[in-house]
Amino acid sequence: MVFWVFGYGSLVWNPGFDYDEKIIGFIKDYRRVFDLACIDHRGTPENPARTCTLELKEGAICWGAAYCVRGGPEKEKQAMQYLERRECEYDHKTLVNFYKEGESLHPTLTGVIVFTSTPDKENNKYYLGPAPLEDMARQIATANGPCGNNRDYLFLLEKAMHNIGHEDDLVIELANEVRKVLEVVNVVPNDKILVGPTQLQHPSHLPISTLQLHPLPEPIALDS
Repeated sequence: MVFWVFGYGSLVWNPGFDYDEKIIGFIKDYRRVFDLACIDHRGTPENPARTCTLELKEGAICWGAAYCVRGGPEKEKQAMQYLERRECEYDHKTLVNFYKEGESLHPTLTGVIVFTSTPDKENNKYYLGPAPLEDMARQIATANGPCGNNRDYLFLLEKAMHNIGHEDDLVIELANEVRKVLEVVNVVPNDKILVGPTQLQHPSHLPISTLQLHPLPEPIALDS
């Protein structure tokens, strides 16, 4: 018995379950967007976080990590129960083909599970829909919940994508916009701003100035 699950958000750096194999690669015709509310990990019902979901887009690719669980029905059941609790805002499990770098013509794996969400506010209470970059940045900069704040989720994803060698332009652009918001409001999470080895830049943007960090007490108040 074996199953594979594809992670494209926090699962990339923090799977949180016992797995037997991890492969870096991508899926086709999906792109990563920040259109899903999180109200129990890194946000609250009153101030929801914005986390990743997938949007269908022909010709797009989304990089991430595929995890394999082997060992029989009980081990699979435990892993899936954990994932379903953690990914509770996602209302679908979609089966996709998974490709490794350099093998884009033929899938490395088929039938890989990926958690997705219905892009419909009437039928999916967690779907926020798209918003202007500046509005998303303000929301992400201020939302926090039992598992931490929304901005660290974004910065950790930025770092994780850098570490696997496949940065996401939207993640970089949104992270840099959040840094601008934090500079304006003088908020610094955990006495520092989480970044990768260097501050990652969207290729179409000029570098922004290095932030001057002024530690503040943690705001009074999850991970998907």
